[in-house]
Amino acid sequence: MNDAPTTRARRLLARATAGIPEERDPVTHVADLPGRDAEVTDWPSWAPAEVVTALRGGGIDRPWTHQTTGAAAAREGSDVIVATGTASGKSLVYQLPVLSTLVTDTSATALYLAPTKALGADQLNAVSDLELDGVRAASYDGDTPREERDWVRKHARWVFSNPDMLHRGILSGHARWAAFFRKLRYVVVDECHSYRGVFGSHVALLLRRLRRVARHYGADPVFVLASATTAEPAEFAARLTGRPATAITDDTSPRGPRTVTLWEPPLLDELTGENGAPVRRSAGAEAARILAELVIEGARTLAFVRSRHGAELTSLGAKRILAEIDPALEETVAAYRAGYLPEERRRLEADLMARRLLGVATTNALELGVDISGLDAAVLAGYPGTLASFWQQSGRAGRAGDDALVVFVARDDPLDTYLVHHPEALLDRPVETAVLDPVNPYVLAPQLACAAAEVPLKAGELEVFGGDEARAVLESLVADGVLRRRPSGWYWTSRDRPQFDVDIRGSGGEQVAVVEAETSRLLGTVDPGSARTTVHPGAVYLHQGSSYVVDELDLETGLALVHAEDPEWNTSPREVTDIEVLKTHQQQRFGGVTVCLGDVAVTSRVVGYLRRLPSGEVLDQVALDLPEEELRTRAVWYTISDELLDTTARTGNGNGNGNGNGNGNGNGNDTVAAVEPGDAAGRREGPGLEAAHLPGALHAAEHAAIGLLPLFATCDRWDIGGVSTALHADTGEATVFVHDGHPGGAGFADRGFAALVPWLAATREAIVSCECPAGCPSCVQSPKCGNGNEPLDKAGAVTVLDVVLGAMGRDGEHGHGVVQAADGVAAR
Repeated sequence: MNDAPTTRARRLLARATAGIPEERDPVTHVADLPGRDAEVTDWPSWAPAEVVTALRGGGIDRPWTHQTTGAAAAREGSDVIVATGTASGKSLVYQLPVLSTLVTDTSATALYLAPTKALGADQLNAVSDLELDGVRAASYDGDTPREERDWVRKHARWVFSNPDMLHRGILSGHARWAAFFRKLRYVVVDECHSYRGVFGSHVALLLRRLRRVARHYGADPVFVLASATTAEPAEFAARLTGRPATAITDDTSPRGPRTVTLWEPPLLDELTGENGAPVRRSAGAEAARILAELVIEGARTLAFVRSRHGAELTSLGAKRILAEIDPALEETVAAYRAGYLPEERRRLEADLMARRLLGVATTNALELGVDISGLDAAVLAGYPGTLASFWQQSGRAGRAGDDALVVFVARDDPLDTYLVHHPEALLDRPVETAVLDPVNPYVLAPQLACAAAEVPLKAGELEVFGGDEARAVLESLVADGVLRRRPSGWYWTSRDRPQFDVDIRGSGGEQVAVVEAETSRLLGTVDPGSARTTVHPGAVYLHQGSSYVVDELDLETGLALVHAEDPEWNTSPREVTDIEVLKTHQQQRFGGVTVCLGDVAVTSRVVGYLRRLPSGEVLDQVALDLPEEELRTRAVWYTISDELLDTTARTGNGNGNGNGNGNGNGNGNDTVAAVEPGDAAGRREGPGLEAAHLPGALHAAEHAAIGLLPLFATCDRWDIGGVSTALHADTGEATVFVHDGHPGGAGFADRGFAALVPWLAATREAIVSCECPAGCPSCVQSPKCGNGNEPLDKAGAVTVLDVVLGAMGRDGEHGHGVVQAADGVAAR
């Protein structure tokens, strides 16, 4: 580093890079983002004096302009979405009109919804600290003791909850909340940008159900949505709530300067990975070292890590480094993640607020939530999936207006590698709009059943639920005996409420409890969508720095039994996958390349796991016998004709990359596609691609494409999966599939279809720009490949992408080829 450390952020960066030889400098780019001065205004005349006095006592002398603009619009009866940066005071936009109404109208009520319990608890504390008479703010979530819930229903006027409790605990028994609903004036939906994919689609329909129930009791509340910066916020708010909203996007809050550093971990000379591929130092290990260095400097730091397991390992790594330097510092670092018990989360949050902790390795559980002021640095170990999340996590540093350091550490992953070498794609690109699809039949059917169970559905109400799509779903529910059709509407037929059988987070059911067998102590929970790959028998499970090995997984009872053990190895699952084309919705032909969007059935089964040493060395492979799962979802796929490949025989080595997340059918792990019969012998050489290399070329292109799709769709790599094969039974050609990892799809494959040319062009660029000779995790390898990243052909992947992009270029840009609306079911 040649830059003089003139600011605190630069001095912290100098500390983090101290001792690294110049030729191994991991920093690929440094950007100094300027600060911004505040634009303040007077308190609105309609705000009661006691509310203004309380807010001033809480540290707000004068509001920023965007706060009063948004608050005034909400008070006048307009739905509002405020989409501004982290620490821009979005809370005041809803606090001001809600508190003013609660103080002046002693019968009015309000509801606050947060995506995480931590965020809801933090906002409840902020309101309670104002000590305004008569507001009676209270929490109603899964942590609320049973004996307190009756009091909340009867007496609380501002209820702080989350979508899960609204779904199961409030709307399901709305009659007990009748007094609350009759006077409901405001509904606050905080951090609404997190409602995307299947979860977001459920929440969109849940908010429509909420409005129906409120109308049933004579209320029509104003919705105030708070979001990180997002594209097209007004359009997004309308999709989420079902009605128009005023967007507040001009951020007039002050912001301290930030130094954003892009960091690529070095290659490890002493180690090789699967098939001899070069290996980089892991992002988690690099983040642990950076975190330790910053803690030594006294810098309060959050390190965001992609997984629960990774957060635990990063915390342990930092602790080990600090223990060698100053044992007292070891106690200032901890891990924080979902899955902890409520009392553990509260204790960690209190330690953060009291500054007893200097460094915290966390999942995105702290991307939202606790309002931690005065952080000096944020370390992001891996791209969080969306630009909105990137800036949200980055914005946790420098919240007090001082300069701050942000370090983005690339994982060994195609997208991360692309971003650290193309800073403009990270720093200059506008944020995405959230993707959600409320008319997904897999989401719409259970939500309509819940709505009918709450208040019988009438024909005039169906437009807000999707119109014709809702009518078709209702017909199927009637045919299945779930609902009964009467002249006056659709009625629920059972005494049991459906809400408890509908999982709005798309994880496939109730959480799997992880229990220490010897003591019967509950350690934490795992969503059922990932249970087969994270707590299968033999898996290593980490909890607060302690290591356990799974003895038994019972999916029917939702129980994983573990024992304490600290093995030297870790585990990675192996899956076998097949994919069937059910229906093609759109099809475009470009010479010998055909691009399709449609419905598929993905069948997968975990067949075993590898035990690896931390160095990457494989100790052995252990077989498992777990049940098969089927996922019906959406996919985008392209095929390459035999003529275009100039081949004469067909090989059948198929490969998959099933990284889905959600219902238990796709669970964040690479998979192996079913093998088609065939032999590569006798195949002639195609356009720079030998016949025997075609399976590896397709496999490598598929891996890289999955890694780059989050650049074009608001998704995470683990939200999607893929399968590639040199001859697919349904298409009759070499085919690469990329599919959503959620039932019915979540809109990600549709985004990939719409942006196929730039998506595949960026995929090719990521492969070509990687410095490895034959393929590595930074370009074409997947760390959870179902068949150990075999076969893979890096050069062949470039050829495949050249063939596809070349054909599309010859026949016109994507969207202008020969388009067919194919609605038939593919033949098997």
